[in-house]
Amino acid sequence: MASEISFAGIFAISATAACFAEVFLLLLYFCTLPLDTAKVRLQLQKRAGSLEGAGVSKYRGLLGTVATIAKEEGLLALWKGIIPGLHRQCIYGGLRIGLYEPIKTFFVGSYYVGDVSLFSKVLAALITGAIAIAVANPTDLVKVRLQAEGKAGTPRRYDGAFDAYYMIVKQEGLAALWTGIVPNIARNAIINAAELASYDHLKEIILKLPGFTDSVLTHLLAGLGAGFFAVSIGSPVDLVKSRMMGDSVYRNTFDCFLRIFKCEVILLIHFCCSQCTVICQHIIFIVDRKILANCTSVVRSS
Repeated sequence: MASEISFAGIFAISATAACFAEVFLLLLYFCTLPLDTAKVRLQLQKRAGSLEGAGVSKYRGLLGTVATIAKEEGLLALWKGIIPGLHRQCIYGGLRIGLYEPIKTFFVGSYYVGDVSLFSKVLAALITGAIAIAVANPTDLVKVRLQAEGKAGTPRRYDGAFDAYYMIVKQEGLAALWTGIVPNIARNAIINAAELASYDHLKEIILKLPGFTDSVLTHLLAGLGAGFFAVSIGSPVDLVKSRMMGDSVYRNTFDCFLRIFKCEVILLIHFCCSQCTVICQHIIFIVDRKILANCTSVVRSS
């Protein structure tokens, strides 16, 4: 007889799914991390006439930045931040996916039958994204700090991920691990809402089309659509988040956004069109959801 799965059980399954997805997709993440490193360098770069006076941009374009980093710092520099990046994926992935279904069920009721409204999906995804990144923020901070090392004017401060965790706490205090938490919560809550809610909604629409079943193709199409919405909506906030974590010249989140918008609006638009690393994240997301669904079916049938 099928049995209901507790909240703790769903969380454990989703965290396991995220971890397994990371194992299977480690090579993919390894291949796309250089693009993420280049993205962070571009985000932290001061443009001509911006915060600290005029100057020539060191990095130009995503691929140009990859080439510059490899030439000046060596190929291995492109994979800075891979350890905290994996920490983040496992913690954030497990929480955001594990909490989504229980919170969505809470809003509509456990006995509700039928399609859940888009509003309930968006609200559930906003809450799960905010909670997940609030826990995983230290991993995001360390990843950005390690990826930023080597840019002009930034000396090497850390000998690795665990040294970075230790040194940040020792030199700046425990609360410093949550630097940039406001834009990071905004970014990930928005992206999670755009991703999970649109994925859920698009999958329902696709399944109603003739010839489509609950197959890998359906999940892939829904995931790609979700990725498009997430990148379109989340890129500006992602830029602010990286600046807050990598630089200390901003008074607060609003000041950071205002100064970027005032002096670097072209850069802001550029990042809305150049988030190539999202390909890796959304393939991981699709695998997470598929493994979670399979694990849940097995547990319920036992």
